[in-house]
Amino acid sequence: MKISDYNYELPEYLIADMPPVERGTSRLLVLNRRTGNVSDEKYADVASFFRPGDVLVLNDTKVIKARLKVTKQNGVNRELVILEKHSFDNDWHRHKVLYRRKLNVGDELTVGGAKLIVEEIYGDGLAIIRSDQNLLDLTDKYGEVPLPPYMHREATPLDVSRYQTIWADKRGSVAAPTASLNMTDEILNGLRLKGVNVVYLTLHVGLGTFLPIRTDTVEAHHMHQEYFEIPKSTVLAIQSAKANNHRVVALGTTVARTLEYAHDFLRQEPANISGEADIFIYPGYEFKSIDGLLTNYHAPKSTVLMLTAAFAGWDKLLPAYQYAIDEKYHFFSYGDSMLIL
Repeated sequence: MKISDYNYELPEYLIADMPPVERGTSRLLVLNRRTGNVSDEKYADVASFFRPGDVLVLNDTKVIKARLKVTKQNGVNRELVILEKHSFDNDWHRHKVLYRRKLNVGDELTVGGAKLIVEEIYGDGLAIIRSDQNLLDLTDKYGEVPLPPYMHREATPLDVSRYQTIWADKRGSVAAPTASLNMTDEILNGLRLKGVNVVYLTLHVGLGTFLPIRTDTVEAHHMHQEYFEIPKSTVLAIQSAKANNHRVVALGTTVARTLEYAHDFLRQEPANISGEADIFIYPGYEFKSIDGLLTNYHAPKSTVLMLTAAFAGWDKLLPAYQYAIDEKYHFFSYGDSMLIL
C-alpha cells in the first residue's frame, strides 16, 4: 500500500489553531462503520450512544511543557524539546532531546540557572543532554507547551490548561492525547450515570506519533515505541465487558493502539501490564480489543489516520471526512470529534 493512498484535501481554514471557548461544546460526527451512515451530533450528547455495561478507556498521561529555550556559552539561543518518558529513558537528569539548529558535543547550555551539557549527538536532530537539575522541574518552571507545528503560533497561557486533559496525572508526554481534549467532568458523570464503566491507562505520547512518514509504502514504515501502563483494575473491567458482550470504546488512538498491542496480556490472569508499544495499525488489521473509537480528525498520510481507517474502513472513513469538510467541522488537536461504532 502507498502512503499517498491515505490522503485528502483539507482547506487550511478548517484547522483549529485555538481551543473552543468552552471545553465540551464541540461538534460530533457519528459514523456507523458497517453502513457508512453519518449523523451530526453534539459532543456533549455523546453518552446517548453508549449502553449500560460499556467500558470507556481514557489515557491519563500528562503533557510536559517540553519546549525549552536555552542559551549557549557564546550567548546564542537554542531550542530543545525534552522527549517523552520511556522505561529505558526515564532519567530526568540525562535524557534524549530534539534540538533545532547546530549543537556540538560538550556544549554548555543554561536555562533558569541550570546547566545542561550536550553529551551525545545523533542524527535527525536528536541528542543526549545531562542536566544538574531535574528536567521535569525545569520544564514546569521554564518550558512551553509543545504545540503541533500546524498551529503556526507560539503557545499561550491558555494552552497550559487546554492542551491537557482534565484528568491528566502522570507526566511524560510531549503531545496530548487530543481526542480527550473535548471531554469534561459533566460528560463523564453522564456516562457513569448511564452505567458506563470509565477506566484509565497510561501511554506517554511521543513526537513520533505526529512526525511525517518518510517511506513511500505503508509496510516500510517503522513505528516508534511508546511506554504504557495498564492497571489491573482496567484489565478486569475489559475482561468483564468482553465476557458479558459489552463494548470497549477507546477514547483516542493512543488508547486504541495500547489496547491492541496488549491484547494477548489482556486475556491472561488480571495483573498490572506495562511495556513499550510499537504496533503500527493500518488497513487490513483485525481489531481484537476495541469495539468503538471516539477520536478527532487526523492529518493526511499520518499513522493515526491509517489506524482510524483500519477501524472504520477507508471506504467509509474517507466519505465521512469529506462530509465533515463540506459541513465545516474543525480538524486536528483543538477540533471537533468523531465517534465510530
